Amino acid sequence: MTAVAEGGVAGLANAAVDQVRAAFQQWLADNADKLAPFRHLSTEVDEVFAALSRLQRLLYSAGWIRLGWPAEVGGLGGPLALRAVVSEELAAAGYPPPFSFGTQEVLGPAVARFAPPELAAEALPRLLRGDETWCQGFSEPGAGSDLGSLRLRAVDEGDAWRVNGEKIWTSWAQFADRCVLLTRTGPPESAHKGITALFLDMDSPGIEVRPLRSMNGDDEFCSLYFDDVLVPKSRTLGEVNGGWAVAMFVLGCERGAAAWQRQAWMRWRLGTLVTDAPSVSDVTAGEAFALVHCLRLLSRRTVRSLSAGEQVGVQPSFDKLMMSTAEKFLFDTALHSAPETLLLSEDGPARDWRSDYLYSRASSIYGGAAEIQRNIIAERVLGLPRD
Repeated sequence: MTAVAEGGVAGLANAAVDQVRAAFQQWLADNADKLAPFRHLSTEVDEVFAALSRLQRLLYSAGWIRLGWPAEVGGLGGPLALRAVVSEELAAAGYPPPFSFGTQEVLGPAVARFAPPELAAEALPRLLRGDETWCQGFSEPGAGSDLGSLRLRAVDEGDAWRVNGEKIWTSWAQFADRCVLLTRTGPPESAHKGITALFLDMDSPGIEVRPLRSMNGDDEFCSLYFDDVLVPKSRTLGEVNGGWAVAMFVLGCERGAAAWQRQAWMRWRLGTLVTDAPSVSDVTAGEAFALVHCLRLLSRRTVRSLSAGEQVGVQPSFDKLMMSTAEKFLFDTALHSAPETLLLSEDGPARDWRSDYLYSRASSIYGGAAEIQRNIIAERVLGLPRD
């Protein structure tokens, strides 16, 4: 057995962050041979998902990604900050985060907080183990960052909701087993006050998934079409017409905890850039480091607030805005420092840099457009007038 067995990890639930960090670093070193295949993944998406599900199960079996979750949903206890350390150290060591880390940190806490206890206890362990993946059904044509305008309709049918409408930009929906879905249950003019969140099975009759090819060649985003899809009332998250609270909690996690994971990955990517492109100037690399470090400080504040159970309010808007700023600058730096690699080469590292550069263009749109974040900061932090 490795230096830290599952029982030992359980004993870390009440340990200091630095202790957990050191123990996980030792576990990574002890398991380097077992983890080596995860450094270089296939370019086939099906194979990538299969490999990262194996990584998820490995981390779950060892106990690491059960830290920070309560026992009633399959966790080992302790604060959220402990699993933030795990995601950071994985990135620092050059390993990819399991795909479910995104939904684990973005959607998992919302299901733990808003789902009926028996539903949370049933669903969350499957997510943590890597047995299934989830997706986030928020955006619609004409209702992206403006979720108060969403139109997908859920009609009360007694014991179930009957859902009709469309979602778009739903990441990896073609692989998802469940979906956290925002629906319109109030009249159209009810805006954010007439939204209800549901937790539905993606194999429910009446759901059609159409992948959308992005410019980096991935079929990450999907359109979802709902034709008389029945969702049991027991799958309602939070209060009826109270889905705005669920949505804001999810977005707080997405722009905060997920930003922490993203900054750790960007720090590692900056290190590989300095190695792969020695011509990058010290000044430019330093500016990229400064932006990524600013994101680190902002997201660290948010993770600490979430870990303490505090309301984060508009705080994650700063994280999201800084995340897109840092990510775009980092990959602009990569393009300017090694244009022949990004534009002309066809080896594995070149394809990775090219894909990451193209994906970085979307960073100021997904999770809330940069313009929206600036408006939120201007109006709700600086007190500037809406007009």
